[in-house]
Amino acid sequence: MLGPDPFLSGFELHDVETGAVRIRASVGGSGPPLLLLHGHPQTHATWQAVAPRLATNFRVVAMDLRGYGDSDKPEGGARHANYSKRAMAADAVAVMARLGYERFALVGHDRGGRVGHRLALDHPQAVTRLALFDIAPTATMYARTDKDFATRYFWWFFLIQPAPLPERLIAADPEFFLRTHVDGQSKTPGSPSSALFAEYLRVYRDPATRHAICEDYRAAATIDLEHDAADAETRIAVPVLALWGAKGTVGQTYDVLETWREKAADVSGRALDCGHTLQEERPDDVLAELTQFLR
Repeated sequence: MLGPDPFLSGFELHDVETGAVRIRASVGGSGPPLLLLHGHPQTHATWQAVAPRLATNFRVVAMDLRGYGDSDKPEGGARHANYSKRAMAADAVAVMARLGYERFALVGHDRGGRVGHRLALDHPQAVTRLALFDIAPTATMYARTDKDFATRYFWWFFLIQPAPLPERLIAADPEFFLRTHVDGQSKTPGSPSSALFAEYLRVYRDPATRHAICEDYRAAATIDLEHDAADAETRIAVPVLALWGAKGTVGQTYDVLETWREKAADVSGRALDCGHTLQEERPDDVLAELTQFLR
């Protein structure tokens, strides 16, 4: 145990060795286990307004994905396999097992939702319920890419360029790139807070983080699509809650529920009045939806 989490009130920080990497996790509360996975460019701190309130009914684990936050940042490896969602999902299962939980509910935002999707396919015995925030399936989004989507989600196509092109360009002004990205996705004034943005910038200034982020996206455009194609007929077996921002690109581009009904048997959800980062922009709505879904 590393001490109190400065962002999640009442939580304690841990470094968890999975056997492959070291993962930073924040743990708090009591009750059934619940895993929270963040997206890009966030860290586990993104759950600041939600996790402590969930902790009144759940044993909550909020972890930094490999490559993000204060978790290990390995090299990408052959074909970017070390940042495949399969590898990240294995991290999550290992972290929860080390903490004593073989089965758990999972909430994933953005990249964390993509990890959750893969985890539900690779480790169906581990997941009880799956909530996905502001994503459609990765393969669906690539298959239906058009000029509007490519313009609005430019980083999907910039970050996948061969190293070190995006890494070196972002290194010229990491704060400008990060601010442009965050401001373009959040549609709620004051979100994220200055403290949260400073935390995201702290880790974004690390060249290893920036390289890992690029590897995450490179994997999504290559090996992850191969894994998805191999599992194209496999459906998520547990109930799925899909929430998205009505003002965001995903909600304005896709019929989100329909895309997930192509992948899972039991899907419910709705749009929230916000942009991409639901847990930061509309924490009360998120808490209400999760409380009902996870009950």
